[in-house]
Amino acid sequence: MNTRWMTSALAAAALALLAACGGGGGSGNGSSSPTSSGEGGASSPGGASAPSGASTPSTTTGTPTLAAATAVVDGTTIGASQWSDGSTSTGGTGQAVANLNCTVAGNKYSYSHLSIYQNGKQLSLPANVGYVKPTMAKQTGCVYPVHTVDASGKIRMDVTSNASYTLGQFFSVWGQPLSTTNVAGLTGNVTAWVNTGGTLTKYTGDLSSLVLPDKGEVTLVIGATPTQIATYTWTDPPPFTSTVTTLSYGGLVGNLYFTDGNTATGGTGAPVDGLICAAGMAETFHVHSHVAIFKDGQWLAFPKNVGILSSCNYETHTHDNTGIIHIETPNFKDFTLGQVFDVWGMPLSSTNVAGITGDIVVYINDNGDVRRYTGDPRNIPLTSLRDITFQIGKPLTTLPTYSWYEPQ
Repeated sequence: MNTRWMTSALAAAALALLAACGGGGGSGNGSSSPTSSGEGGASSPGGASAPSGASTPSTTTGTPTLAAATAVVDGTTIGASQWSDGSTSTGGTGQAVANLNCTVAGNKYSYSHLSIYQNGKQLSLPANVGYVKPTMAKQTGCVYPVHTVDASGKIRMDVTSNASYTLGQFFSVWGQPLSTTNVAGLTGNVTAWVNTGGTLTKYTGDLSSLVLPDKGEVTLVIGATPTQIATYTWTDPPPFTSTVTTLSYGGLVGNLYFTDGNTATGGTGAPVDGLICAAGMAETFHVHSHVAIFKDGQWLAFPKNVGILSSCNYETHTHDNTGIIHIETPNFKDFTLGQVFDVWGMPLSSTNVAGITGDIVVYINDNGDVRRYTGDPRNIPLTSLRDITFQIGKPLTTLPTYSWYEPQ
């Protein structure tokens, strides 16, 4: 009887102490505020302010609560930088990893979100985990079915075949350890929380077996637990239209608006941004990207013969008014959209697309893996089957669906 009395007294004292410390969660938000950046690292319109490094995170020894949802768009950076972008050398570099193959992107995607906290401080998940850059040998590059494209914490999942994926598979693609004592090289006691539909649940199973919840959120906590765990609502891109736009060689897509060929300030035969103009250039590396420009809902046809002169062709050029950008060069190198516009002789920025100004939104679509781009559009890499859509003024209700031509 005396032992039971002492145990009860100690438990009551512990509960009183916990309540005094705010152990059941409090009003303080221990998560980092999202900062806004795109693939190029530029600031994002509509994003939240950057986290202050001077603040001390609020932590709890009890169960955290969910913070009020923060609205974000793709391209937003959430948390403080901790890891380098991309997979590590022990992760996915093109080989099969954790029963996942690196291939051309699928045509149907969903997502799950991952937050990582260390002693109450939120850390950003790196961009381009699971993305393998093109090479001369594999000119399309490849992407794993679970990957990231920005530092928002969103894990993009290829659900073309209705597959599901685990947290362990993502960490294997990333090439980082995952256990109850180690998350991507950060050691300490690890707890996991899953938010589905606004319900926060502690996960007590094998972390590698945790199924990434479709449009849900996983939070890994190393060390002290924040009093509140951040949650997000996403401003998703418009859906794809069911009407297929066929890109036929020599064809026209959209309404004629621009004069064909380079402008007076464009390429005249001399190198432009490192791009050479030559006659009979070998096309050992040959891929295609696409650009679509919409002004107040009207599709403006991209001009033909940009980068094509009577004496030579630039390494990036157009043959028709379909918007397809041909990349033809004897040696592999990286190309950006800014180079195309410089060869054309037209301005390109977040406020000006070929002389058209206004409220500009950019979407990138890699064969169905679509997201908003919030960086400098000049820095957008040109890769195989990548479509870049500019929305100027009136918002688009749908994004185009394409049937590509692929002459080699």
